[in-house]
Amino acid sequence: MSEVKPQFTSDYQESHDQRSEFETRGGSNAKTSGIFRMAESARLGLTVLALLTGIAILGTASDTLQVYNTTSLTTDFELSLWPQEFDLRPTVALVVCGSVIFLTSTLSLVAGKVQPIRKNVIAHSFAAFVAPTISLIAGLVATSFYYGVNTSNTVYSLQAWTCQWTSVSMNVKPHWSTLCKESKTALYLSVMIIPLEVLILASAIGGACEEKKATNARERKGSPAMS
Repeated sequence: MSEVKPQFTSDYQESHDQRSEFETRGGSNAKTSGIFRMAESARLGLTVLALLTGIAILGTASDTLQVYNTTSLTTDFELSLWPQEFDLRPTVALVVCGSVIFLTSTLSLVAGKVQPIRKNVIAHSFAAFVAPTISLIAGLVATSFYYGVNTSNTVYSLQAWTCQWTSVSMNVKPHWSTLCKESKTALYLSVMIIPLEVLILASAIGGACEEKKATNARERKGSPAMS
C-alpha cells in the first residue's frame, strides 16, 4: 500500500492540473469570444446608424437640388430666384456622399449577416474595413467641398443663398426656410458621419484583434473553435 499511494497521488495531481488548465483555457476562450461578439455587435449597430444617416443625407440634399432644378430660370428671364454665379458642387457632393454611404452600409450589413457571405474572407474584409473607409472618404470629400465654397465671397452655395432668405415667406416653391434647414441637416450629418465611420473602423479592428487572439490560442493549445 505504501508504494501505490504515491502513484495514486501523482495521478490525481496530474489529472487535477490538466482539468485546471482546461478550465482556464476555456474561460479565456469564452472571454475572447465575448469581446469579439461585442465588437461585432457594435460594428453592426453603428453601421445601421450610418445607413440611416446616409438615407437622411441623400433625402435632404437631393430634395434641395430638385427644388433648385425646378425653380431656376434661364438667363432669358430678367427676374430670377437664384443668382447667376452659383456653385452647386457642395449640394451634389452631399447627394453623392449620401448615396455612397447608403450603398456601402447596405453591402456591409449584408456581408456581415448572411452566413455564406460572412464566411468568405474577402467579403468579410470588405464589410469590416473597405466599406467604412469608403464612407469615411465620402464624408470628408463632401464636407471639404462645402467649406471650400463657403469661404468664397463672390460665389453662393445653395445653403448660403437659401439661408439668407429664410425671413421671406413663400407660398410656392422654393420655400427658403425649408431649403435652408434641409441643406444644414445634410451638411451636419455629413460631418457627423466622419467620427461615426471612425468608430465603425475601430470596432472592426478590435474585433479582428480578438478573433486573431482566439485563432492563435486554438492553434497553440488545440482549444475548441470559437462559434
